[in-house]
Amino acid sequence: MTSDKGNVVIPFVDTHVHFYDMKHPTLYYGDWQPDKDHPNPMLGSQTRKLGQKNYLSSDFIEESAPEGVIKSVHVQAAIGTPDAIDETEWLQNAYQTTGMPNAIIGFVDLKKSSAEVEINRHLEYPNFRGIRDFSAAQDTDYLINEDFVKGFALQQKYDLVSSVSAQWQNMERLQNLAGTFPDLPIVLDHAGFPDQRTPEYFKSWKAGMQQAAEAENIICKISGLGMGDQSWTVESIKPYVETCIEIFSPSRCIFATNWPIDSLWSGYVDVISAYRKIVAHYTFSEVENMFKNNAENLYSI
Repeated sequence: MTSDKGNVVIPFVDTHVHFYDMKHPTLYYGDWQPDKDHPNPMLGSQTRKLGQKNYLSSDFIEESAPEGVIKSVHVQAAIGTPDAIDETEWLQNAYQTTGMPNAIIGFVDLKKSSAEVEINRHLEYPNFRGIRDFSAAQDTDYLINEDFVKGFALQQKYDLVSSVSAQWQNMERLQNLAGTFPDLPIVLDHAGFPDQRTPEYFKSWKAGMQQAAEAENIICKISGLGMGDQSWTVESIKPYVETCIEIFSPSRCIFATNWPIDSLWSGYVDVISAYRKIVAHYTFSEVENMFKNNAENLYSI
């Protein structure tokens, strides 16, 4: 492989991947069952394809290593599993066997009184780094719920990384939440999940991202753009990638592929190649920060 940065391929840390074993005795993957549609109508029946076979850490390594990927961050995949710690244990075992994932973002229901107990159970596994309570993606009032905010504070207490799914309509609430916990790094997943591609939507999305960026502890994860642009090209995702970097700066951006969900619309090489082309005009150190250093520092990997 070659690149525009002096023919040196800058290593890539993929900060949003999902591994799954559909035959695992206790893990359940509610968002990609082979006989059920995804709860997000944009994805619908397409995710049934994912549930037809396993996607293990070894599969990811085989697919990603040729593109310069050296580490990965796994984000909760076993949605609907009775005991979320089972997924963390399974992933820790995968790391011991294959070397990935290097960091684990697991699930805790932060509204529950048992949240602190659950966090400590996750922390028994050394690669556990943070929490994604996906409820905020379905409930627009979640970010201001008193019980949720109380549980959210525990992430700062335990020096964790918070992973939040929020769209532009919720950025004011996210900014306020981030301001309440300034020492807690908060990762905004999937670039705020822009799910429409109109000039009007882009304007609203950009304004929301600008508001989120006012909280200095919010980090923008550039990923998953194929979900809202399933026939994407380098030129169609370029405005979103560039706007994220302009707003948050290279010091507060990380990159990811959302694999294998985004494999429904492209190949892994397509995503990584697109990112490398779009950021080619940035300096070597800026790209290295966005592709590798920021993630390594954020997740201590």
